[in-house]
Amino acid sequence: MSSPAQAGRKKRVFSGMQPSGEAHLGNYLGALRPWVQLQREYDCVFCIVDDHAITAGGNPADMPKNVVDLAVSFLAVGLDPEQAIIFVQSDVPEHTELAWLFNAVTPVGDLERMTQYKDKAQHFESIPAGILNYPILQAADILLYKGEAVPVGEDQRQHLELTRDIARKFNAAYGETFPETEALIDKGVGRILGLDGEAKMSKSLGNTVGILAEPDEVWGRVRTAVTDPQRVRRDDPGRPEVCNVFTLHGHFTDAETRADIEVKCRAGEIGCVDCKRILSDNIAEAFGPIRERAAHYRAHPEEVRRTLQEGAERARAIARETMSEVREKMGLDWRSAIV
Repeated sequence: MSSPAQAGRKKRVFSGMQPSGEAHLGNYLGALRPWVQLQREYDCVFCIVDDHAITAGGNPADMPKNVVDLAVSFLAVGLDPEQAIIFVQSDVPEHTELAWLFNAVTPVGDLERMTQYKDKAQHFESIPAGILNYPILQAADILLYKGEAVPVGEDQRQHLELTRDIARKFNAAYGETFPETEALIDKGVGRILGLDGEAKMSKSLGNTVGILAEPDEVWGRVRTAVTDPQRVRRDDPGRPEVCNVFTLHGHFTDAETRADIEVKCRAGEIGCVDCKRILSDNIAEAFGPIRERAAHYRAHPEEVRRTLQEGAERARAIARETMSEVREKMGLDWRSAIV
């Protein structure tokens, strides 16, 4: 990841995650672990995006617990409320207000071209407007804080480009207001495939493991992971370059051990089960401190509550300032007409 320019202040970064309970391995590798580093280098705003989550449906009764579980995961991995703003999206209503105002400058055709919209729309007989407008709310999330950079994976690049387009269109129509947000790509991570070796890691697909899982549970999940499909017997020569388990070793296993696994795999001297066991043990060990911190926050829920409440207050202070500027520029401040 590129570092912010050396200037009088740090660049502001915004990123969010939907609440579906405790974070999983894909969340950790693709977002949370990089966020921990980013908070040291940037002015970071991290959001639990529950307004986004409602577009997926589900039982509303599950949402509060899912939000708290994800907040615990945030804190357990090392996100620090002293270094970053951590809050829940719906606690700052300016997000949805700005999203509505951005409807005034966003062409429907641009929304219909979004790849994720096309993919998600196939799962609905009657497509909710929220699925179409999802990237407008994403743009509002980022630009409400005048976010100058966003950590994104390749699947979000198109949405970020729309955010940049919305900023340009708004600035052209109403005057210079928003930055054209840059993408921060962690080239050391890449796309994180699930344990099935095919789809992106997802709790709903059951192809991942929770970051708070106990060692036995980690092994129960990792042992199901798909390896080299051409390797049938233990002593068959393997192809580490096509094995997703070997790829995951790159995130949790030291270089010397990985090199040894690679040599033995190619020679048929180590079986897939043994390879998975090493990976499972290393994942469980890496997540040990996270489990301990999570247990602390479970036992002290008032710390989680305070973090989210204070984070929302800090976020609202920025949001109110932005929206005051936006309303004035869009002619929504009727008080200015009364002398």
